Amino acid sequence: MEALSIKYLQINNSETHIKPKVKADSKSSSTHINEEIKVPQVRLIGADGSQLGVVPVKYALKLADEAGVDLVEIAPTAKPPVCRVMDYGKYRYEMSRKEKDARKKQHQVQIKGIRLTPNIDDHDFDFKLEAAKKFIAEGSKVKLMVVMKGRLVSNKEFAMSVLNRFSEGLAEIAKVESAPKMEGTRNMVMIFQKK
Repeated sequence: MEALSIKYLQINNSETHIKPKVKADSKSSSTHINEEIKVPQVRLIGADGSQLGVVPVKYALKLADEAGVDLVEIAPTAKPPVCRVMDYGKYRYEMSRKEKDARKKQHQVQIKGIRLTPNIDDHDFDFKLEAAKKFIAEGSKVKLMVVMKGRLVSNKEFAMSVLNRFSEGLAEIAKVESAPKMEGTRNMVMIFQKK
């Protein structure tokens, strides 16, 4: 039992002096770090941002190891490639935070769909017109689809009259993004967006 604990202590003592090397994850496999850099010389940037010039890769790896950080290739296409001495784990974390913040600031416009028929009743038409006004006020686009069934397929002017009436109702708050067009053989589509 004592022999096992002594061996365990020896392993732990030897591991405390070795800095674990970070491996590039599969998502950023184009970024080479530490021993993955296979060129003979690199242009080196220090941990403080200072230019250290063109140095052999072994010397750059030694500097990074002494500083307790990683050697990261930041411009692989340059001649010679540009590498920086930095903490790769911290750098990757900061980049993921920036991407997350950028996604938060993006506003994705949604397209809300409204379906009508050419022989729609006035009350139904007014109800759907109010729904479209509400969607546009919220910042969404509205895709108006007039579905033609039966003999109405051959009389597209009925569908056009409904679309024109709808666009007149939305004229004060919305503009036409996409003019009326056929989608398939039975649907006439028009898209509105906020002015």
